[in-house]
Amino acid sequence: MDIPGLGPWTVDVYYMMALRRANVWPQGDLALASALQDIKQLEARPTRDEQLVFAEQWKPWRAVAARMLWMHYLDARGQ
Repeated sequence: MDIPGLGPWTVDVYYMMALRRANVWPQGDLALASALQDIKQLEARPTRDEQLVFAEQWKPWRAVAARMLWMHYLDARGQ
């Protein structure tokens, strides 16, 4: 059954936050893409597929890496 507004990103974040799964990467997250661009000094934000390549190295703790990147994203913007 399809539910409007619920896609892969929503499911991934639910797995991370509600179910506390450690090996989940929120696919296509723009804040993560921006943080990766900043940290890896990339010319452009990485695509969804490029993000998954980066995230492979953080298995089985991809959700932890995502949280750290979100914190970098917020800190870099003074939030």
